[in-house]
Amino acid sequence: MEKRLNRTDYLFAMMFILMLVCVLGAFFFGVRTGQQQAETKYEKLLAPKQAAKEPGAYEQQVLVSFYHSIYSPYREFEQKWFQTMGGIELGGAAVDAAAQLKELGKVASAQYGKLQDKPVPATSPLLVEAQQNYLKALKLFGDALSDLTPKANSLKGNELAAAVGSNAYYIDARNYALTAQKNYYDSIVKWNQSIDAGYKPVDTGAKLSLADWGQLSLNSKNDYLAAMMLGQKWFKPFKPQDLTVRVDEFIASGEAKKLNVTGVQQAVELLVGTDAVRSGDFIRSKQKFYSGETLPQIPFFYEQT
Repeated sequence: MEKRLNRTDYLFAMMFILMLVCVLGAFFFGVRTGQQQAETKYEKLLAPKQAAKEPGAYEQQVLVSFYHSIYSPYREFEQKWFQTMGGIELGGAAVDAAAQLKELGKVASAQYGKLQDKPVPATSPLLVEAQQNYLKALKLFGDALSDLTPKANSLKGNELAAAVGSNAYYIDARNYALTAQKNYYDSIVKWNQSIDAGYKPVDTGAKLSLADWGQLSLNSKNDYLAAMMLGQKWFKPFKPQDLTVRVDEFIASGEAKKLNVTGVQQAVELLVGTDAVRSGDFIRSKQKFYSGETLPQIPFFYEQT
């Protein structure tokens, strides 16, 4: 015959189950609390390392990626621009200027498409800005070419060159291109700072003597001249480092002393004004002047581009 449970037995069973629930609850609460404390502890320990590993700021790989995805496609258009404009100015009536400008406009449009969807890390705001400025430049160069094409064949080479120089779209495009260039060289300076705690950027707005210039690193010299090219609206086929090496050659040759040139701005204006700078000057004389300099692995510092 089965023994029926009395009230005491039920009460005991209920108390046992309740105690078991409390014990299990306390166990899991303790485990969770321990996990949270451990996570908090290790988050604090790992935070600096994680921050250091975040891509971005201006790591070499970011600068090189920007070169290939943004700078190089833009530079292809820029080189085509100078080749076309030079040929039109020298070719005179024998050149079908309208056809050449129309073709150049297609290049601007194609390169704009290449730049448009390329990702640039938000952690590198100067490069983000450079991309936007190169895009604006290409768009406005295209607008300038569309504006000039219909009347191109009615103008002589020098007249067309003058019309280009005074075109509002061209003026804005040039300014955006030079600003983008300055953004990129500012980014190189940021990279230099990230690998050398003692590196101090140059004040690009200051007037420098040739003695001051001699104390600067190559990256600072390039950044200084990128700023000067922007300020003077010098839209030229050469890069800032080409201008840098010509200044250093001008000083080293003794010509600056002979001509009583004591300031960087005076030297640069003389060199640019006499058309004494060419694309490729830096590569030609790099080993002579900059063999010990710290440079990122950006192709334009190592090969003619």
